[in-house]
Amino acid sequence: MESLKYNLLQSINNPEELRKLSKEDLPKVCSELRDFIIDSVSTNPGHFGASLGVVELTVALHYVFNTPYDQLVWDVGHQAYGHKIITGRRDRFDTNRKMGGISGFPKRSESEYDSFGVGHSSTSISAALGMAVASKLKHENRKIVAIIGDGAMTGGMAFEGLNNAGFLKSDILVILNDNNIAIDPNVGGMSQHLLNISKSQTYNRLKDEIWEGLGKLRWLGPLTRKAVQKMESALKSLLFHHSNLFEGLNFRYFGPIDGHDVIYLAQVLSALKEIKGPKLLHVITRKGKGFPEAEMNQTKFHAPGKFDKTTGKILSCDCELEKAPKFQNVFGETIVELAGMNEKIVGITPAMPSGCSLNLMMEKMPNRAFDVGIAEQHAVTFAAGLATQGMVPFCNIYSTFMQRAYDQVIHDVALQNLHVVFCIDRGGLVGEDGATHHGVFDMAYMRSLPNMVVAAPMDTPELRNMMYTAQLEGQGPFSIRYPRGCGTCVNWRTPFEKIEPGTARMLSEGTDLAILTIGKPGIFAQRAVKKLAREGISAAHYDMRFVKPLDETTLLRVFSSFDKIITVEDGVITGGFGSAVAEFMATTHCTSRLTILGIPDRFIEHGTIDQLYKICGIDTESLFRAALILAGK
Repeated sequence: MESLKYNLLQSINNPEELRKLSKEDLPKVCSELRDFIIDSVSTNPGHFGASLGVVELTVALHYVFNTPYDQLVWDVGHQAYGHKIITGRRDRFDTNRKMGGISGFPKRSESEYDSFGVGHSSTSISAALGMAVASKLKHENRKIVAIIGDGAMTGGMAFEGLNNAGFLKSDILVILNDNNIAIDPNVGGMSQHLLNISKSQTYNRLKDEIWEGLGKLRWLGPLTRKAVQKMESALKSLLFHHSNLFEGLNFRYFGPIDGHDVIYLAQVLSALKEIKGPKLLHVITRKGKGFPEAEMNQTKFHAPGKFDKTTGKILSCDCELEKAPKFQNVFGETIVELAGMNEKIVGITPAMPSGCSLNLMMEKMPNRAFDVGIAEQHAVTFAAGLATQGMVPFCNIYSTFMQRAYDQVIHDVALQNLHVVFCIDRGGLVGEDGATHHGVFDMAYMRSLPNMVVAAPMDTPELRNMMYTAQLEGQGPFSIRYPRGCGTCVNWRTPFEKIEPGTARMLSEGTDLAILTIGKPGIFAQRAVKKLAREGISAAHYDMRFVKPLDETTLLRVFSSFDKIITVEDGVITGGFGSAVAEFMATTHCTSRLTILGIPDRFIEHGTIDQLYKICGIDTESLFRAALILAGK
């Protein structure tokens, strides 16, 4: 650490040392903390803009509250880098998101300051409410604070938490970090409601006067304060023609205030500490604050990869240099093409239009592509409703987030056998985001559902053809899962071909053993087959393409021809593709030796994708060695 550049920050090894500083030192701490984040993330990629936006809020929270006894619950966790740096992890921050290093998200096993592990959205209020109720039952005077963004506030679970907390009248502070953007710009009624509040100059001017008056009249006692509070509530109703949403849920509402004035933030938080019951502080911030390129390009700088901290130029990744397209881009281009052929097709995403590339359809066909906010459950049932009217919805949800809508997939889609196409992005291991984001369960949980087709393309041309197949008439629920990152085919835009569900393809012949793959690991198998040939082992390779229905004709032929079989998948072994093959063996009384490779029955931590493939034993070298052992070499 540069001693002069980080003069104050280097003296802060925990929040207790931060609290020894004067309030006048806090702006300098914020400046150093922001510079530290910029220096670190420019060379060691991670989530960038969100953490810059809450620097002042982070410092003020740890300055005012007695953490870790008082507990901070961060929603999602994209914004927690500043929190980590001032809670004892500054000198290890260069290991962020690296194998064996600290996690990119709050994690209970990592620090006592991480009161709740997160990675998914809209959980903070419910978790904080549980902590607040426990504190009351244990007769503790512990303060509980949930920090949630306006993007996460669009998730239904946040409203459930607010509703319950207001009913229980729990002593909880919710801080609404309002920057009008999650990863992409926010949508929906909540976004507009917050915008109306934040832009009302009359309300904000009078609100400030009332807030100051409340402080001045504190010595007059509770009756006067209650009168002032009623006056503020009446003002809100008069200006907005309806009650403030949060006050309708029994929360005391304060704000909006400037989230980049650290001294004022500390003053307000100190006052709110003394007010009992459910409270919500509305804080206005700017994502990417302090780095001009991140402020101007907030979506791009959410997680930009490596960038030049002087010019702001984002450095290209290897796949961009090779011109190999990302799976998500092939999805985006293909759905636009298919929608031009089939007027019934609509696209749906829960707050990830640029992440999944549905933004391409939203630009060209805005009336047929929908960002529904961070609301996976709603996205699925919304798709089901469209399907009942003869539309063909393509519902694109990341694998790790699809788990949140599993009940709706079962009851609202599969049970009714509706023609909904689930495009499950980020299937498999995703690398540095770690256990909260790996998409390793979808094949196992989807294949358990009646009526559901479960497909996984090995490369981008197969994704394109599976999407074409899924939109054809006569289909029921159809899930297509594909990985993060780039494929291997540069020339992927081939003529559409229908792939009959439940049909595999043989990619190489062999005589000694057979390798059955699903999805991306087929690429590893192709390489392993070549290495095995150099060792004198002849391996057949079948890209099964479908977990459900299985190609039973091909499987019968394989098991009658080979007594040594390997299955490979980038999903969980328990209940996954290999399990499906083992079940088939049991019912058909096959006696071949079967080796199942996949994600073991534990949560996989963060690291590079290649490191994680190796740990899980599904990379080319691991597959090669497993085949050698099975062949007796």
